[in-house]
Amino acid sequence: MVKVLFVCLGNICRSPMAEAMFRDAVKREGLEGEIMVDSAGTGDWHIGQPPHQGTANILKTNSIEFEGIKARQIQPKDLQEFDYIIAMDSDNKKNIAKLQSDFSKASVEVLLDYVPHIKDKNVPDPYYTGNFQEVFDLLKQGCEKLLQHIKHEHVLE
Repeated sequence: MVKVLFVCLGNICRSPMAEAMFRDAVKREGLEGEIMVDSAGTGDWHIGQPPHQGTANILKTNSIEFEGIKARQIQPKDLQEFDYIIAMDSDNKKNIAKLQSDFSKASVEVLLDYVPHIKDKNVPDPYYTGNFQEVFDLLKQGCEKLLQHIKHEHVLE
């Protein structure tokens, strides 16, 4: 089982949106038994809360299920349990790196690093910008490329 964890700041906007979108793509590819998806935040402000209303709205508009997603904070053990930890921006990646130890096995990357033609690799935080559509569009590209990468790396069809 390939395990993927999406991480943003509070785990109510970007990472739960990516989790839901990636899970939807995995399901469409028939890979639910091969790939497990979760999300977390580097901060603890929203633990236990559902996705932000803006995230919920755009996922509903695009018929993407997100039921059961609740905010949680990333833990050091996540770096041992997940294969891919995918940060939404470089600050998230730096905060994740602080949790790394000799026992960490996860590859920690920024999602948009998988999309070569996009120059700014940071997914903007719609909690501050309010632009959930822009984030959705960026995550869609990133999730598609990440899934292609994982399918190739792990020879999944």
